[in-house]
This record gives sequence, C-alpha cells and structure tokens, in this order.
Amino acid sequence: MCAYYDLGGEGIAYRDTDAKNNGSGALNPANGSYLNEFRMKEGVDTSYTKFGLDPKIDDNPYNKVVPPSALLYIGWTEPGEWFNLTVDVTNTADYITDLLYTSNRGGSISFDVNGKPATGPLKITSTYYVSDPVSWRQWHHWNVAHDLARIHLNKGRNVITVRTLTEGQMNYATLTFNRARAKKPAAYSHSRRRSASDRKR
Repeated sequence: MCAYYDLGGEGIAYRDTDAKNNGSGALNPANGSYLNEFRMKEGVDTSYTKFGLDPKIDDNPYNKVVPPSALLYIGWTEPGEWFNLTVDVTNTADYITDLLYTSNRGGSISFDVNGKPATGPLKITSTYYVSDPVSWRQWHHWNVAHDLARIHLNKGRNVITVRTLTEGQMNYATLTFNRARAKKPAAYSHSRRRSASDRKR
C-alpha cells in the first residue's frame, strides 16, 4: 500500500512540494477517525476510496477496475515528488510490478531500488473519460497498470523509491510484485556446418 510509505519525514522518507497533507485533515476533516486523520501532519497527500455516496466517487461506472472501499492512497502528486517504501523480500529475483492508480491526464513515473535507478520513465495511461458528467471525478477512475516494470530485488530489506516524473495529478494505491518467470533460453539450432570427417563419409 503506497500510503504506508516509510517514516522519517521530508527529504528522508519522501519529497513533497508542500508541507500540507491536502487529504487527511483537509479534504477529509479531522474527526477522530483513522482514515480521515491518517498521517495528516506529514506532507504526503493521502486519502481513501469512498463508496455508497451520491454522486458515486470511487465506485463509479467509469472505473476499469473497482478498488476496495476505504483503501488508502497517495494523491495530489506533482512532478519531482517521491516516496520510499521499504520491503522485506524472501527470494532474490526479478519481479513484475502492477500499479493500482488513477490519472486524469497521463504521465510518467520511475522506480529506484536501494538508491539506484531501476527503471527509466514508465508511461502511465490516462484514465480520463470525457463522458463522465462529474468533472472532479476524473481523479477517481481506477485502473491497473499491468506489467508496468520489471525490477530486481535482493533477498532481505530493499528500499523502493517511487518518483513522479511528468504531469502528476495521479493517485497511487497499491503496488503488486509478482516473481518474473525465467526467460526462455534461445532456441537451439539444429543446422550446423558439416565437419571434415562428415564430408568424407
């Protein structure tokens, strides 16, 4: 879950363009609830999926994927922002990464692993639907970017940095890591030059 980014604060665990959490304690007023006050004193902007309201928000008919209700996510993203996620890996391997997200204009992100770039820019497809009559709901059309990246993780603790590169205005909910299948060896060629002994036969 992206909203459970590392502890440590600005410049250590994350970089955000302003110190205010525009979700927790703002869009979602502080009322003593865990979801509304989630990490509200930190700069990363967090919110959560809301169902059963009128008009529908995150359970709307323009989703390609319906997310779980009350799922925390990072939003209000801007180019240059980043956050760290520390993961404990059981097996050293390459992993295929899926991202549950929304994006009202498209954009690109990248991943670092343990302080080194692990990918180049990764294109995020827009989830904008011109047919949606509710303008602000363009930030709530959910989709999954399947096979977004292939990254190598070593056994033990790894720090993954998620960077917003271009456009911004994306919501990041969950990253899923599936162990990549081993690459198939190159096909064996049965054709070969005849040896001198073959030619004598």
